[in-house]
Amino acid sequence: MKLTLPVEIETQPTDSACGATCLQAIYRYWGFHMDVAQILADIPQLEMGGTLAVQLACHAMVRGFSATIYTYNVQVFDPSWFNRPDIDLAERLERQRECKGNSNPRLGVATEAYLRFLALGGQVRMQPLERPLIRQHLTERVPMLAGLSATFLYQESRECPQPPDERGISSIPDDLRGEPVGHFVVLSGYDDEADSVMIADPLHPYSNLSSQPYYWSPIDHVAAAVLLGIVTFDSNFLVLRPQT
Repeated sequence: MKLTLPVEIETQPTDSACGATCLQAIYRYWGFHMDVAQILADIPQLEMGGTLAVQLACHAMVRGFSATIYTYNVQVFDPSWFNRPDIDLAERLERQRECKGNSNPRLGVATEAYLRFLALGGQVRMQPLERPLIRQHLTERVPMLAGLSATFLYQESRECPQPPDERGISSIPDDLRGEPVGHFVVLSGYDDEADSVMIADPLHPYSNLSSQPYYWSPIDHVAAAVLLGIVTFDSNFLVLRPQT
């Protein structure tokens, strides 16, 4: 089986606008139109730039979308919380925040966003990152927004922050002093025979994988990039559907 979804993605205006650009592409796929600039204005940016998938999800939910996040981020969610249906995720997140305090600012931002997400009716799931999970949504013609490690996906050097230049580039490659960098892409196709997924990438034409916005990538490579996204508090899939 081979399929591609008609996802149209723009070039992200800055190197930290990948999330908003991917969200706009999914909005457009479902027939809802909004400028990337407006999405960026609506969603608070993290201290070092960028955003979290859960913040994108909240933006969509207040505009009539249902949202499910498949998380692999054990920095935020303990796997034992998903072993019983009676676990109250919001209560666990609150208790975790009380225990850990302000030891990790990004954890604090993520916790606050997830509490809002859950209050809005969002679903959080943790299950093995296997082919059927991806195939299921794509065969239902539902694109998946993936939060992953750009450093691993592109096999590029880690990066150091710098003041934004004329293109909005706010980091430079540095294999010694650099840190891993996160990214968002949209999974918009599946090829069983080639064991690959199609990526709609807002970084085009600056990606070293392709100058085009759409390209195929081995599913094992993409899965590894998603799992390694835990370093930057990514490591997830966001699935949005318009509510009928």
